[in-house]
Amino acid sequence: MESKTLHEICLALNVTRRMVQGYEKAGLVCASSKNKYGHLLYDEKTCQRIVRIRWLQRIGFKLKEIKDIIDAPMDVMKNALEKQLLQLHKDKEEIEVCIQKAMEFIHDLNS
Repeated sequence: MESKTLHEICLALNVTRRMVQGYEKAGLVCASSKNKYGHLLYDEKTCQRIVRIRWLQRIGFKLKEIKDIIDAPMDVMKNALEKQLLQLHKDKEEIEVCIQKAMEFIHDLNS
């Protein structure tokens, strides 16, 4: 598959230039080459890795945590994901309580 420039990656994956540069600084991704104009190029494998990093961030992992688990053996990744899933369930319960209280407060304001 054809390599993409940083600009093309940002458009295709809906990420910012700064995000990708942050991933590079953290040692999570790197450009595969440069084009004749000196623009960094990223291969499909790197694109998929960026997608995975973004997903891990969305479910609550910090970049340092991602760096520790993204290339780790499958059991390490599984354990980290299971732990994060428990935290997400806890967060969901807390959010549901907040939503209920907000709805009650709105109801009281309308009375």
